[in-house]
Amino acid sequence: MTQKFQSIKGFYDILPEATPLWFKLEDTARRILGQYGYNNIRMPLVEPTELFVRSVGEHTDIVEKEMYAWEDKLNGDKLTLRPEGTAGCVRAVVEHNLTYNGPQRLWYMGPMFRHENVQKGRQRQFHQIGVEAFGFEGPDVDAEQIVLLARLWQALGIADVELQLNSIGDADERAQYRQTLIAYFEQHADLLDEDAKRRLQSNPLRILDTKNPRMQAMCEAAPKLMDCLGDTSKLHFARLCALLDQAGIAYTINHRLVRGLDYYNRTVFEWVTTKLGAQGTIAGGGRYDTLVERIGGGSATPACGFGIGLERVFLLMQEYGVTASNQADIYLVNVGALAEQKAFTVAESLRSMGLNVVLHAGGGSFKSQMKKADRSGARFAAILGDDEAAANELSLKPMLGQGEQARVSLDQVLNIVQSS
Repeated sequence: MTQKFQSIKGFYDILPEATPLWFKLEDTARRILGQYGYNNIRMPLVEPTELFVRSVGEHTDIVEKEMYAWEDKLNGDKLTLRPEGTAGCVRAVVEHNLTYNGPQRLWYMGPMFRHENVQKGRQRQFHQIGVEAFGFEGPDVDAEQIVLLARLWQALGIADVELQLNSIGDADERAQYRQTLIAYFEQHADLLDEDAKRRLQSNPLRILDTKNPRMQAMCEAAPKLMDCLGDTSKLHFARLCALLDQAGIAYTINHRLVRGLDYYNRTVFEWVTTKLGAQGTIAGGGRYDTLVERIGGGSATPACGFGIGLERVFLLMQEYGVTASNQADIYLVNVGALAEQKAFTVAESLRSMGLNVVLHAGGGSFKSQMKKADRSGARFAAILGDDEAAANELSLKPMLGQGEQARVSLDQVLNIVQSS
């Protein structure tokens, strides 16, 4: 027998019944991003491996365990399917000197790739919307992006998501805190799991983000990074909180929130929900003021951004009963020699009016075509028989709710459909 292929584990198909809700999610995001003046940028799926090592961090889970990386057998280049979008966006900003004429607000959308354990809301090919702002030093853009997300949740019909907020300061402040944290964890070495022991010297801040129940109380009692912040970082965070208070955005300060990527500094935040089990983070981000310089951008460029996990937002929309459809306005039934001859032209005329029309194809009896019209979910069946074709008319039958079948001219169809 011929081999039957299946999709690769963690790589999945989005089927037609799901795409209307995806369109609603994507179109709503596009609209709101436009309201805030963010412009779309589209980067390649494949980037140099070193870009992610240098930006995301050599000792992060992404670089150590999750990247799809390989050596191009044609020229020896070391390449990686992008595991996240910020590094590629920064690379594009530097390469094309996009900040030459001033600050930039950018966004992108598309698939990312990480070799993770597959769970509900976590796939190996997943989709994100990423938002990045370059050249803005103050906390007003941090606040803008958080408020933008609050507006998006409201527009999508999502409630009960919590904003968690923290400041991880600047590099010298984290270096000081790092030594304090290592000393603390060494005092509690008997409680550290193997993952924490591995991270102790390379990335001790990530231990705070552990999901191991046995380590929770110990991590909760750890010294707080906020206590190591200097006046500038403290002022930045205080001004951010004041702006969020002014906007009416509730938040919780989570001293253990550090995010998983090395490039962050000062503001970090996550929007979380309790309705998706372990995959509770639906968006997260923060500032990365040194990343442009780190990957060859010359002078330091302040920056702030976030990513939205679209699969998780999609699941959350379903959880709240949000629906969408690609319902056709008209299913065009055609029976008879003259009707079949004119059906194609009639369908095009109706589409030119702005209507969504499914033209029945393949022949069949009137009864079988009407069954298909009913199953299509179209709002109206437009019946084109030889009599209607000769008179340049249609018999219009409402398929949903109340209403009588009526024979009308083509010019009347638009008004009837729009007023129903």
